[in-house]
Amino acid sequence: MVQEEALLVTLVLLVDRLPFPQPPPTRGRGRPKVYSDRLIVKALVIMIIRRLYTAYSLLAFLEQPTALTAQLRGLLTENGQFPNRRTWERRLQALPDSLPGLVGCLGRHLVAVLQPWAQSGRAVAVDSTPLRAKGGVWHKKHREQGIVPHSTIDTEAGWSKSGYHGWWYGWKLHLACAVGELWLPLAAELTPAPADDATLARDLLPQLPAEVRYLLGDTHYNTPDLKRVCQQRGVWLVATRRGPYPHSDDGVEVRRIFHKLRSQAIEPFNSLFKNVFEWGGQVPVKGLRRTQLFVLGAVVLYQLVVLYQFEHDLPLGLGVKALLRAA
Repeated sequence: MVQEEALLVTLVLLVDRLPFPQPPPTRGRGRPKVYSDRLIVKALVIMIIRRLYTAYSLLAFLEQPTALTAQLRGLLTENGQFPNRRTWERRLQALPDSLPGLVGCLGRHLVAVLQPWAQSGRAVAVDSTPLRAKGGVWHKKHREQGIVPHSTIDTEAGWSKSGYHGWWYGWKLHLACAVGELWLPLAAELTPAPADDATLARDLLPQLPAEVRYLLGDTHYNTPDLKRVCQQRGVWLVATRRGPYPHSDDGVEVRRIFHKLRSQAIEPFNSLFKNVFEWGGQVPVKGLRRTQLFVLGAVVLYQLVVLYQFEHDLPLGLGVKALLRAA
């Protein structure tokens, strides 16, 4: 029991040592923040590990009279103050805006620390993976009529189709993952399912480490716009070409090698990620903002666990699900 409590506390304390994106040079309108984003991320780590999906459930958990909750409550106190429930709700609702930047910042830090490309080329695989919305589905005929036939339907989600998964109603998690021996997420974004993969890949590029030289994608990423953006960054886009098989151009054998590397990196990680957090069926919350909060927060948590494993000389990327359950 002591080890379980210590592990959760250790993971929360590790947030204090994470690099965070630099704040904007000028502050926006409204009241200044009383509590830092770092404090809110600490709470999010606790919520994801303990499956607490509302500010109310977080506070109810922290009110339990145990040594663990007393430690955690102390870690969630800043300048002698503990946020009230309304503050937790408001700050958690705003956090998704900064999570993609945090994923990218932590990804660049992990590349510098772990050196995943020391024995391989500096390539990143990009892909999207479906996450089914919580509750029922909103069929096209009902959407067009403005009818929501059941209260469980998440009306902010959408429909999409892939050759492997078929039709699904929900969300897309867009991921860029290092190609190498370690499956390491470097950039992420979450959108409704109809979002265009190539457009989101363009948005992920600024979050990638500067040393990346190859971006590997499937047919959906083979667009002139993404090629142009990659060229501006000095990155080679290697994507599956359109048209009937077999392809017979001069670059087909090289692309075949890159495609195999991509499939060995991003596709297994997508399956691993959903298995670790048990989201193969449906996500646990409704609404775009809340889904972004917990899914992108889970990417940050996965990165955090990899850093924890590195600092404790544990096999990187192995046993993540068991470790989180132990916490």
